[in-house]
Amino acid sequence: MADPCSFCSFTGCVTKHLNLLLRVDFDRHVISGRVALTVEALEDRFSALTLDTKDLKIVSVSANGQPARFSLGQKHSFKGTPLDITLPFDLSRGQHVIVEVNYETSPSASALQWLKPEQTAGKKQPYLFSQCQAHHCRSMVPCQDSPSIKHSYYAQVSVPKDLVVVMSAVRDGHEVDPQDSSRLIYRFRQPVPMPSYLIAIVVGALESREIGPRSRVWSEKEFVDKAAFEFSETETMLKTAEDLAGPYVWGQYDILVLPPSFPYGGMENPCLTFATPTLLAGDKSLSNVIAHEISHSWTGNLVTNKTWEHFWLNEGHTVYLERMIGRCMESEQFRQFKAMGGWKDLQDSVNTFGANNPLTNLVPSLQDVNPDDAFSSVPYEKGFALLYHLEELMGGPEVFMGFVKSYIQLFAYSSVTTEEWKNYLFTFFKDKVDVLNKVDWNAWMFTPGMPPVKPQYDTTLADACIALSQKWIKAKDQDLNGFKESDVKTLSSHQLIEFLSLLLHESISDYLNPLTCPLQLTDPLQLTTFHFTVKVFLEHRAAMHPVTSGLVGKDLKVDGSNTASQ
Repeated sequence: MADPCSFCSFTGCVTKHLNLLLRVDFDRHVISGRVALTVEALEDRFSALTLDTKDLKIVSVSANGQPARFSLGQKHSFKGTPLDITLPFDLSRGQHVIVEVNYETSPSASALQWLKPEQTAGKKQPYLFSQCQAHHCRSMVPCQDSPSIKHSYYAQVSVPKDLVVVMSAVRDGHEVDPQDSSRLIYRFRQPVPMPSYLIAIVVGALESREIGPRSRVWSEKEFVDKAAFEFSETETMLKTAEDLAGPYVWGQYDILVLPPSFPYGGMENPCLTFATPTLLAGDKSLSNVIAHEISHSWTGNLVTNKTWEHFWLNEGHTVYLERMIGRCMESEQFRQFKAMGGWKDLQDSVNTFGANNPLTNLVPSLQDVNPDDAFSSVPYEKGFALLYHLEELMGGPEVFMGFVKSYIQLFAYSSVTTEEWKNYLFTFFKDKVDVLNKVDWNAWMFTPGMPPVKPQYDTTLADACIALSQKWIKAKDQDLNGFKESDVKTLSSHQLIEFLSLLLHESISDYLNPLTCPLQLTDPLQLTTFHFTVKVFLEHRAAMHPVTSGLVGKDLKVDGSNTASQ
């Protein structure tokens, strides 16, 4: 099969390892250096390969130390430019070659964000961070930029001596740059094979604090102590996740809190989760975002979607595992409450895209589609809804979690498709195939809009929020003596957010009514502008739900986020 978001072919060869030697230039906003790719031939008489690039300046290419011919193809709107390399010799199937590319990034590289000192918390030093998901690593490193291909990597990074480097890898010391005494070289190693989108680099005035036997928090000094407190439950979450999904294979699990201008909620880079400083609430109430990113250590990083069309395999399972962690650490009612919020997020995404938009398919076609444009809560929440539905059909959370753990163990260190996942589901539950055959798989996977089945969640925690908000809404300007501080003291932080969300929605609805708007705006243009601003705010908030959705990754996702998030 082909990856519609990549130029590289993974039938002819596969990258097994990257060795990066990089120099970060804050004056020119570029990274220059060399990447050595260890490539294995998958066919006989192998002599040519294609790498993904985007806005890279290619200086030279060699193969096992011999000059190699290369050319850059036609630039594509979002995929970048193919780098076609002809080897000076043929390889047989199973043989390896080291392809070295000397190159320089563009100041506008889509993977790299260069921050001026005033954009940071400390205001004194510049800052650089990367975001490679989904298909942006190619603007930072020439590579086979497809999640179907996994490789280890080592890196050496030269930066000004006042700055610190961290990467999505284990730290391996630092030393003075032998070519420039005003700079330091930081070394990193990532022995666990992973897709290119998880390569990450951060350079800034960073400090760290230990928060567990295998975890540190990193940030500018302005956030580091707050982060250490906020994420102090990280080891408990890791152990809980290991009980559910199996051993944590990445060694270190650190968290990096980025400057306030970081636009996403979190990103699951191995050994170094990225997190927004907006998670530093002071009461650990938003730490479920960390549970999400921790879960990616198994679903996404260890078992990966083969192409971005199967993104739900990453995110649906991660949301499922995140909520199972919440179930273990909080309660089943807490898991149900978070699932209800997720269903609302899914409705918002479907409403935003349109119920007939094919990008609301659980498995969309991304032929000629920028994967960034396809990002939404659909793979997260439609994916979770499917897994929750299967959980109910198969016998409950303990039974279905047995499948999820087995799936992770079987496909660890590889990339999978939805078909492979489904085939294993039928194999694992071979005594319940008749039940699985009754699932409307086409409606779940390849039909746009909301899922064919709406889960019935326990509404206990949500009912308390609704009841209190209705009490406040109905009271309005009447006697408020019946309200006590204890009314909200009984609510958890997550319930309080939902309660305030319901009140906010009702209050702004009043502002949208010119007859009840307390702001006496008499100028028609001023009033129209105000109403439009409030509507946009409500629509944006509904689409993003930055707190109640957990600000997931990416992940770009915000994930999500996302993506994001987010």
